Amino acid sequence: MTFPGRFSSLPDYVFPRLRKLLDGRAPGAEPFDMTIGEPRHGMPDFVAEIMAEEVGGFARYPKNEGTEALREAIAGWLGRRYGAALDPDSQIISLNGSREGLFHAALALCPEEKAGQRPAILTPNPFYGAYTLGAPVLGADLHFVSATEETGYLPRFDALPEELLQRTALVYVGSPSNPHGAVASMDYWEALLGLAERHGFTVLADECYSEIYRDVPPPGAFEAMQRAGTDPERLVVFNSLSKRSNLPGLRAGFAAGGKDAIARMKLLRAWGGAPLPGPIQAVAARAWSDETHVEGNRLLYRQKYDLADEIFGEVPGYAPPEAGFFLWLPVDDGEDAAIRAWEGQGLRILPGAYFARGDADGVLPGTGRVRVAMVAPVDDLRGALHRLRDVLYD
Repeated sequence: MTFPGRFSSLPDYVFPRLRKLLDGRAPGAEPFDMTIGEPRHGMPDFVAEIMAEEVGGFARYPKNEGTEALREAIAGWLGRRYGAALDPDSQIISLNGSREGLFHAALALCPEEKAGQRPAILTPNPFYGAYTLGAPVLGADLHFVSATEETGYLPRFDALPEELLQRTALVYVGSPSNPHGAVASMDYWEALLGLAERHGFTVLADECYSEIYRDVPPPGAFEAMQRAGTDPERLVVFNSLSKRSNLPGLRAGFAAGGKDAIARMKLLRAWGGAPLPGPIQAVAARAWSDETHVEGNRLLYRQKYDLADEIFGEVPGYAPPEAGFFLWLPVDDGEDAAIRAWEGQGLRILPGAYFARGDADGVLPGTGRVRVAMVAPVDDLRGALHRLRDVLYD
């Protein structure tokens, strides 16, 4: 049988790659998983109650774009958080997790050609995997833009050649970023949106970690758009309840942006999307309307930031994460560090290079880093981080 070659350059996804690396190796202690960004804090108290009240909704087909109550709740949250005045009917679409939207946005919004050439899609490097799949499907050129210590862990799109920017159709950027935890400043967002205006591309802003931070809320792309007076069609923002509300299994996310962009995403989703079941939409509407559980969640992560700073603060090259819940720790070699952590202490961590591709000069960003998820309860995490320091640095 002949299969399409468009995905032939894709490596195994990060978790199967790690299993191949560690399979057959015995853990040196009771296994402790620090790989997946799956929040382990408690769900909001109202989830079970609302799900039970709305259980009859499983007998009906759900609304593809999201119920009116859900879209209004999302619009209300965006207004409170960013001062954004969005029309819930035409500028917001419910998603089955933000990853779905990050992929489908490329299919819906990338033109067949740009400036008379093959379009380009830009992504940070290292990156979240969903950013990279649209280009091979569309036949677009995918360009990886380094996001390393030298660039403040955010890609410098303004340093790219004019020729590339002219044919750029879409730019992915995450803030707070995965895997680094870097936060884009208001100036960064304004400069990027200005670049989008000048060169006619759309910014796809992944803000899924926006509500997990140390002290100051990360600026958002919608704030910058309003301050700079950017055309709303130059921006689509993605977020979800996975991290904010400890509900990764709910798969409740959204995309918000210009009316034309959202209309195109709605059209594509009407033909091939998977809408959220009604009871889940009801839970999501309540979650976007409640901040109490989010504030409590954030306090727990602040304890983890302090713990990480205490344990790794004297490690050369340690950079305290500004936001999110990952540590991006310096090592000599990521795969070797992952093996030593597993065989020495039973700890599963991810080599940083698994989140990256080699650049034009053959450099693979993240080779000297590992990503560590601080999602476990604080008391469990404390012992695991001490063990990790012992095996990696002592």
